[in-house]
Amino acid sequence: MGKPLEGIKIIDFTHVQAGPACTQMLAWFGADVIKVERPGAGDVTRSQLRHVEDADALYFTMLNSNKRSLTLNTKTEAGKEVLTKLIKESDVLVENFGPGALDRMGFSWEHIHELNPGMIVASVKGFSDGHHYQDLKVYENVAQCAGGAASTTGFWDGPPLVTGAALGDSNTGMHLAIGILTALVQRNQTGEGQRVAVSMQDSVLNLCRVKLRDQQRLDALGYLEEYPQYPHGEFTDVVPRGGNAGGGGQPGWVLKCKGWQSDPNAYIYFTIQGHAWEPICDAIGKPEWKTDPEYTTARARQDKIFDIFSTIEEWLSDKTKYEAVDILRKFDIPCAPVLSMKEIAADESLRKSGSIVEVPHPKLGKYLTVGSPIKFSGLSVEITASPLLGEHTDEVLTGLGYSADQIAEMHAAQAV
Repeated sequence: MGKPLEGIKIIDFTHVQAGPACTQMLAWFGADVIKVERPGAGDVTRSQLRHVEDADALYFTMLNSNKRSLTLNTKTEAGKEVLTKLIKESDVLVENFGPGALDRMGFSWEHIHELNPGMIVASVKGFSDGHHYQDLKVYENVAQCAGGAASTTGFWDGPPLVTGAALGDSNTGMHLAIGILTALVQRNQTGEGQRVAVSMQDSVLNLCRVKLRDQQRLDALGYLEEYPQYPHGEFTDVVPRGGNAGGGGQPGWVLKCKGWQSDPNAYIYFTIQGHAWEPICDAIGKPEWKTDPEYTTARARQDKIFDIFSTIEEWLSDKTKYEAVDILRKFDIPCAPVLSMKEIAADESLRKSGSIVEVPHPKLGKYLTVGSPIKFSGLSVEITASPLLGEHTDEVLTGLGYSADQIAEMHAAQAV
C-alpha cells in the first residue's frame, strides 16, 4: 500500500521548530519534502546545541526526518530560476520567514499564484495579521506567555511559568499541518490553491480554551470551586494559577511515592473522579469514607481535598510509583507515574509502538527521535534520518531538468 501523501511535493522554507515539525509530519506520511537551505549554513539548528563536533545537532535531526535537502541561494538569478521551476511543479510552499520576506525575494503570493494556481502557501506567524503585535519576533516561551498558558501555570504564590512542552512551536506546526491538509482537500474540489496561516499565539490559545472557559465562569460567579483556592482561599478577577490541580472538574495532584527524597520524579499523578471514589476508598484502606456524608460527594470533599491527598500520600510512602500504579489500575483509578525523559527513552512499550524510534545517521551513528504520535491500521510510518546539508541538491536539480554541466556551473558559481 502506498503512503497517503505520495505525489504531494512540498517546498520547505522553514527553520528551527514550528515549521519543520509541520513538514516532518507530512514527510512521514509520504509527501516529498524538499528543505531549501542556505549554502554553507543551512537551518540554524544544524549547529545549535550540538553535542558531536561537525555533526548535525539533535535539534535539527529530530525535526527534519524523511526530508531532502536542497541548498539554494535565492538572491541570485540562477537560484530564482530554480525556485520558479520548483513552484510550478509543487503543491505546497511552507515558510516561517519574517513579514514580507517572500515578497522581497520576488515571490509574492500573487506571483506564486500566477506561476501555479493550485499552489498552497502555508505560513507560521507569531501573531495573526492585523494584530497589534504582528511585527514582534516570537519564540516558544513568548508564545506561551502571549497565548495565556504562562499566566495559568505554576503555583498561586509564585510567578507565571512556561512549560517544557513546545506549545508555541511544535503545537503550531501540528495546527499548520491540519491547515495544509484541509487546503489540499479543498483544492481537490476547486482546483485552486490558497494561503494558510497559523499564529503561535492562536495555537497556544487553542490549547488553553478551558482557561478561557474558567475566566467566563469566574466573571459570573466570583469563584471556581474546582481550584485549590476554593473554599478557603481568595479569588481575584482573573483565572488563578492552580498548581497541579486537575482543572477539568476532577481534583488531581502530584503525590510523593517511595524514594522521593533522592529521586525528583518519584511521584504519581492521582485523580479523584466521582465514579472512582469508592474504589479509591477501598484501595487506600479507607472504606468508611464511602458512606460518610462528609466525603460522599465531590462538593463535600472539596474543602478537605488536601487532607485526602495527604492520606493517599501516606499510603504511597512505601510504594514506588510503578508499584502504586500497578495497584491502582486494578481499581480503575485514573493515575500515572511521573516519567523522566530518561525513563521515556528506555520505555520498551514506546519503542514497540513506534512512539520512540532509533534512527541510523551517517555522522551521529544513531539517535533517538519521536515517531508518529498518530497510529493507523493501514499505514506503517517509517522514520528515516534527517538529510545532510545539500545532500539532495544534485538529485533535485536533475529532477527539474538541469544537466550535469549546468549543475556543475551552479556549484562553481556558488549559486546553489
